[in-house]
Amino acid sequence: MTRLFNDPAAFADEALEGFTAAHRRWVRPVTGGVVRATATPAGQVAVVIGGGSGHYPAFSGLVGRGLAHGAAVGNVFASPSARQIHSVATAAHAGGGVLLMYGNYAGDVLHFGQAAERLAADGVETRTFAVADDISSAGPQESAKRRGIAGDLPVFKAAAAAAEQGLPLEEVLRVAERAGARTRSFGIAFSGCTLPGADHPLFTVPEARMAVGLGIHGEPGIGEEALPTADEAARLLVDTLLEELPEDVAGPAGQRVAVILNGLGSVKYEELFVVYRKVAALLGDAGVEIVDPEVGELVTSFDMAGISLTLTWLDDRLEELWRAPADTPAYRKGALDAAEPDLDRAPVAAAQDTAVSDAAACGATAVPAASDASRRAAATVLAALDAVARVVDAHADELGRIDAVAGDGDHGIGMRRGSTAAHRAAADAHGLGAGAGTVLTRAADAWADKAGGTSGALWGTILRSLGTALGDRDAPDGARVAEGVTEASAAVRRLGGAEVGDETMVDVLVPFADALAAAAAEGLPLAEAWDRAATTATAAAAGTADLLPRRGRARPHAEKSLGTPDAGAHSLALITRAVHGALLDHH
Repeated sequence: MTRLFNDPAAFADEALEGFTAAHRRWVRPVTGGVVRATATPAGQVAVVIGGGSGHYPAFSGLVGRGLAHGAAVGNVFASPSARQIHSVATAAHAGGGVLLMYGNYAGDVLHFGQAAERLAADGVETRTFAVADDISSAGPQESAKRRGIAGDLPVFKAAAAAAEQGLPLEEVLRVAERAGARTRSFGIAFSGCTLPGADHPLFTVPEARMAVGLGIHGEPGIGEEALPTADEAARLLVDTLLEELPEDVAGPAGQRVAVILNGLGSVKYEELFVVYRKVAALLGDAGVEIVDPEVGELVTSFDMAGISLTLTWLDDRLEELWRAPADTPAYRKGALDAAEPDLDRAPVAAAQDTAVSDAAACGATAVPAASDASRRAAATVLAALDAVARVVDAHADELGRIDAVAGDGDHGIGMRRGSTAAHRAAADAHGLGAGAGTVLTRAADAWADKAGGTSGALWGTILRSLGTALGDRDAPDGARVAEGVTEASAAVRRLGGAEVGDETMVDVLVPFADALAAAAAEGLPLAEAWDRAATTATAAAAGTADLLPRRGRARPHAEKSLGTPDAGAHSLALITRAVHGALLDHH
């Protein structure tokens, strides 16, 4: 378990603060993460990686010459927000464009995609690439749905080494695609991990058993087997990976591979070496030549007792990039020339970067002009967001338990972070005299930033859609609110790609929006219309227990979720009912 922490909600921020203090030779802090301490050479493609905290040395530990130019760092097991990614990428960019790289998880895909759109709007040429190497999370015919685990490292390194050689953005992207297509990973675990402040692990493994095909966010494995010896574990990992070769590799004999034997947190180096001796022997027996193997903790999951094996099948070009030198806090290879100092950066820049608050980044010290009617409506919005934060806090443990049935168990934690931050930002904006629209959009940004992950992206979208519909000029009526909810429903489906029947929050949001629009069209007062729609939402959330998930981290464990409602759908239903109470109180 994680023993040393202060406020669990501040763990990720405090860990990043300590990391940057310890590694100023390599990195400097910026809002949202870190960038290289040395300047990105003018015209060089900036490779910006990122993901949630809890996986060190991924992602911040891989920033430095020969590897990433920057890393956006999210909360524990939650993707960074689009605004954080945009901030890091802007700081790293040096005129050659930006390649955003991350593991293939729904929240990361959403936030990095939004960040790419914002960068493009700024005139920065940007591409994205999601690593999808975990063969246990989807079959070969659905490889695009696979998760990104320890295969992140060789793919990140290939792209970064190509950027270091001065290749243009499109060629760096092609290198990433080539490395990703030739990388496969598979893992096992003997116990789950426990997040800071939690009193139990996200999943457990029975005594004398192991979980097979685990994720790195506390997702359970796809099956269980008897606890193996070290040699038996090595054989399982090697045999499983040799069963699926890249399309252009006819057989293992005569091939060269980059090998990573990765410890996930509690399996330490001597144990890894015992396993690796057999891995090396088995690959040798198959006629495979190992190139610069890595054995150690490279992509972790707090204190999870587990290991994974990654094979990247090399060609001459990928081998050159794999062998290329790198110098980062957690990964070093070969030798580099002396670093060029960043002459344009003032000595106090790092301190100034860390001092930039979320409020200042949003321009939250000033608000647009608003009518008296909209400011009065903002008080109701603030009360509704207070009710949201309170109901989420009261049900956070329940939401985590529901999410842990087939997912990673962090939905309650993320929702608590997001709703608390949203209420705080809304209160600040309301105190400055903001109208209803601005209060909601400030809350949207805060929710997305602090929650991260899929829920952060989607709830940020919901609140922003509502804020846009309400605006700061008029007193919103039931029809205006219903219009905003309808647009939020459409925006969430556009952003996340889910539809009714996929067992997601969309299974509640769509019928809720439809019911609210119908009630408003009948001329019902807002509180009464919302009550009717909230009843519909509660029934829809219960109905998700009969669905199989087709998206998100629960998808590989779809059968396990039968009989349990979707956590995101359930939390949305709770929130709609809580907001109804606030509407009654401010009627």
